[in-house]
Amino acid sequence: MLLVGKLSACVTLDTSGATHVTPFSVRAVPAVDVVDETFLVVPPKTLAAVFAEPASWAKYWPDLVLSVYLDRGEQGLRWTVGGPLSGTMEVWLEAVLDGTMLHYFLRADFPEGVVRTPRQAQKERQARQFAAKQAALDLKLILEDGRPAGVPPTG
Repeated sequence: MLLVGKLSACVTLDTSGATHVTPFSVRAVPAVDVVDETFLVVPPKTLAAVFAEPASWAKYWPDLVLSVYLDRGEQGLRWTVGGPLSGTMEVWLEAVLDGTMLHYFLRADFPEGVVRTPRQAQKERQARQFAAKQAALDLKLILEDGRPAGVPPTG
């Protein structure tokens, strides 16, 4: 990769030895970029039913304004995010062994005109990371309902 000012480019050679430069744009990383994974020993349909209810969104993300732009059924949901953050969020439910891997993604920036210091942005990222893991662990506790290790899911 060749860095020229603020532009990046990929430089390649073809079989004749000729050089080709392909420019590509540099995209800024969102201010809040959260990725989390938690394994729950419940079928994807059980977890999907929780996220299908808009009332649960307010429980897990009370300050965010969510609008579904892709309902993937038992594979989860994708939302646009508004309110104190602006971006996208996804819950991807992947069937794994006798349960579900809950993948959570939040990629958002602060609304236009809202300025945060790097320290404030870091605190926001950390708060969202902790909240994501807390929501997943709460669901694990509720949905697995005391299931002993090694016992298949009941739902």
